[in-house]
Parts: sequence; structure tokens; C-alpha cells
Amino acid sequence: MKRLISDDHEGSRHQRFILQVPSQQSLLIAHNIDLADRVPVGMGDRIQFRGMYEWNDLGGLVHWTHHDPQGVEDGGWIRYRRKIYA
Repeated sequence: MKRLISDDHEGSRHQRFILQVPSQQSLLIAHNIDLADRVPVGMGDRIQFRGMYEWNDLGGLVHWTHHDPQGVEDGGWIRYRRKIYA
């Protein structure tokens, strides 16, 4: 975990944090906390995740890290300390 950011409260609420990836780029994780539980991450923590990646100049954004409430898509998840938040 490189940086914790305040939650986004516009529209669906999202927990946000930035990860440093091996390529030295950064990824913004936007985890919908209206559909999934908040992940209790802290600085320096490691996570595994599955979501939808969108490239940008800074490295990218990962969202859709939660189940699909419609049951159509596979959805995503965040794994932190052996627990999956989806």
C-alpha cells in the first residue's frame, strides 16, 4: 500500500487507495463499499485483487472489485490477510 485516500462519496461510495506495482507505476483501487465490505488495509500492506483495469498516464485505475449484484459478470474481489472482500 503506497497511499490511503479518503472515500469517494459521489454516487456509489468507494474506498480508495494507491498501490505501487513492480513497474514503478501506481494503481488507484476504487472499491465499492455500497456493494462490498470495506477492506481494513493500512500503509505497507499487501493485497491481491481482481477487477476491471483502465489505463491512464499515472498507471491506471482498478474498479469493479466486488460481486456483480445482477449476477451477470464474474465480478471481482480483494484478498487481504486470507479474507476475500467481494
